Amino acid sequence: MSLVRRYGSAFGRFWWEFLVGDTPELLLGAALVVVVGAVLAHQGVARPVVVAAMPVLVIALLGASVRRAQRAGRPPRRPGG
Repeated sequence: MSLVRRYGSAFGRFWWEFLVGDTPELLLGAALVVVVGAVLAHQGVARPVVVAAMPVLVIALLGASVRRAQRAGRPPRRPGG
């Protein structure tokens, strides 16, 4: 493999690990939050509403991710137990 190709591959792997890591849903969720903010701003929604909506969406995204991780770390509950 050529030196340029090896460096390009390592560069791509670094950014994949940096952006995606173990939780690809966080990358997709963050992109979705940015898109929602852009759509709200484009539709003429007042700036304070957009600014207030962004942290709320991010907190909801992180809460959902933590809840998912907690469920993945526990054994499944038995019905009635």
